[in-house]
Amino acid sequence: MSDGPAIEQILYISTVAPNEKIDLGSILTAARRHNRANNITGLLMFNGKRFLQVLEGPADAIGATFDRISRDSRHRGQVLLARKAIERREFGDWSMGFKDKTDQDNAALYDTICAKVADVHPSLRAELTAFARQI
Repeated sequence: MSDGPAIEQILYISTVAPNEKIDLGSILTAARRHNRANNITGLLMFNGKRFLQVLEGPADAIGATFDRISRDSRHRGQVLLARKAIERREFGDWSMGFKDKTDQDNAALYDTICAKVADVHPSLRAELTAFARQI
């Protein structure tokens, strides 16, 4: 993806709302469609209780997306952990990369996530791998 305007990256965490049934397939389908249309890339991880997500793209698209996510009743307690301008995308080819504990055994899943985030900024890599340990 080509980046014209400044690229913003956010990292947030949220908790599934009580008694909420999460349909990960429909969430991912909608997120990927929205992200492609708005030049957003990122990574979503889900541990059965919490989502940890990185989004990157044009600042206005990131702001609008996070506002929409913040109003989504399926989860609560959204906490913005980091927001910064970046020079290049760290998830440039991913309209929404995704990992959860149903993909494979925990050790293999952790190794996969570590490999996928090996080249990202060290502080972001630390957040993502720490969350991955909980999956």
